Amino acid sequence: MIKLTSFLQRFEHSPFYEAAFLPWQILPQLPNLISQYQERLDRDYLREGEALIHTSARIESGVTLKGPMVIGPNCFIGAHAYLRGGVFLDEKVSIGPGCEIKSSILFAGAAAAHFNFVGDSIVGSQVNFEAGAITANHYNERVDKRIFVTLAGKRQDTGVIKFGALIGDGSRIGANAVLSPGTILSPGSVVGRLELVEQNPAEEA
Repeated sequence: MIKLTSFLQRFEHSPFYEAAFLPWQILPQLPNLISQYQERLDRDYLREGEALIHTSARIESGVTLKGPMVIGPNCFIGAHAYLRGGVFLDEKVSIGPGCEIKSSILFAGAAAAHFNFVGDSIVGSQVNFEAGAITANHYNERVDKRIFVTLAGKRQDTGVIKFGALIGDGSRIGANAVLSPGTILSPGSVVGRLELVEQNPAEEA
């Protein structure tokens, strides 16, 4: 069993704490969970379609917001970013130009520089993605598309075919790195530029 509070210091005080114990159980519920959380927010949030946006957040031109989402205090979203499918941005999250964020939670101070894809993932506080780094969320190339994770040296079937990564607080993901589906990174992890993280090779699945 994975203990999310060991990866994410702010998780215990998030609106998702009571939802489930495992990230791949939480993420499919995100649209509903976010919709429920929106009902508790105050007048400091303004509605734009299905998104509630804090009045201190800054959103540049050409940004697309689709599906329920919460954009927290002092967030920044750069030009032509695309957020969809249930997205929660904690305070002071920065999403750079041209990024795509899909069905994901990003905790306080997380930053995607530009041209990043973060899909079906939970990203800890103060995590930084350099340009072009992505979290892949689906095995396009495999016949068996089930996603496994490795916890304490043991492989576990998540029961889903879409799950990107759990990235612990303070991790650093280098430019053009790829986190394969089912990646689990402990707090403070460093992924080098152009590095491929594949914790669950096909021959072992």
